[in-house]
Amino acid sequence: MEIRKSTIEDFNHILNLYEQAREFMKEHNNPTQWGNYYPEVSVIEEDIVNEKSYVCIDENKIVGTFMYAEEKEPTYATIVQGDWVNDNPYGVVHRIASSAQKRGVATFCLDWCYRKCKNLRIDTHKDNFPMQRLLKKNGFVLCGIIYLENGDERIAYQKADMLKI
Repeated sequence: MEIRKSTIEDFNHILNLYEQAREFMKEHNNPTQWGNYYPEVSVIEEDIVNEKSYVCIDENKIVGTFMYAEEKEPTYATIVQGDWVNDNPYGVVHRIASSAQKRGVATFCLDWCYRKCKNLRIDTHKDNFPMQRLLKKNGFVLCGIIYLENGDERIAYQKADMLKI
């Protein structure tokens, strides 16, 4: 597998992966995290234009997608019921989705992000147990609760290599 920046030509493949992810969430008792329309088309387009959207390729097929950036996430400024591991500059991962036909894609994507930045933050819905298990399996630590701009609650995780930051 390999990771590359998304292009506009990848758009329909990315939409398809997000549709699969929404169905997976619904089937696993998490129907509200992304609902029927998240991420919106405009969000996906913005990620691509701003060069924050990435795809995971396996055998010339797009099998995963995610947003990655090394920037401050405004909704991470306040965390409750816990604390971040550190306050150092960090990378943020959002909107990760993978094909059901290929195992290990999300782990591969998270590993790629961690190689880019040894201090990562990510969040997920309280009902997204598959993602919570994936994050714990990949060395992320539960840090507390953050709130999105619309007020929705998310569980916040961080993975940091304190020796290399």
